[in-house]
Amino acid sequence: MFDYLRLEVRRTLRDVGFVIGGIAMPVLMYLLFTNLGADDGSWKTGAMVGMAGYGAVGSALNTGGGVAEDRAIGWLRQLRVTPMTPRQVVVGRALTGSVTVLPAIVAVLAAGGLVNGVRLAAWQWASIAVLLWLGSVPFTLLGLGNGYRLTGQTTGVANMACNLGLAVLGGLWFPVALFPDWLRAISACTPTYRFAQLGTSVAEGHAPALAAIAVLTLWLLAFGSYAVLSYRHGAGHN
Repeated sequence: MFDYLRLEVRRTLRDVGFVIGGIAMPVLMYLLFTNLGADDGSWKTGAMVGMAGYGAVGSALNTGGGVAEDRAIGWLRQLRVTPMTPRQVVVGRALTGSVTVLPAIVAVLAAGGLVNGVRLAAWQWASIAVLLWLGSVPFTLLGLGNGYRLTGQTTGVANMACNLGLAVLGGLWFPVALFPDWLRAISACTPTYRFAQLGTSVAEGHAPALAAIAVLTLWLLAFGSYAVLSYRHGAGHN
């Protein structure tokens, strides 16, 4: 399984589209959004966490695109005749997604510290990176579910829609405080809002709220069930 993991990580990181869309774009958007208008240190910190989260979500969902491509070329059928069990295949893919979110998180955090002058304690930098890394797992499962169930082209569209929709509703691009009350109530139920809360809480100097962990755990179970059902569906059609 670890050989499979190394293969998938190398293949993903060599993808120019992934590097541009998953790493470079969140950094450029962060620097653009935070250097227009007044110099607000708190906004630069909050936006840094939000854009790091946006990059992580996009990279996690991208895992599903690779799965859809594998289905199209028959790679999944080849894996089924190897000694690897279905669970190992899914876990290997999930681990790939977990590894490939790290460059996006680190790149945006580096831009915040080196370019925008964000100042945090060492434990805060490390905690934000680890929490965003762990918190991205539900989105990896969502991407896997889309990849196992949909065609390659449809998976790309679905992942893009999920990424943009969840990013906007979850406040990864703009502060939720700017939302009207009804939209703020919806935002509080989204996995991306709670995902970002993991990092913003630490940036403010305190532990993440239990509500954020609880809601994100529920989404983890929901997306995990979706991924399992989609894998079974894909196995029956390949």
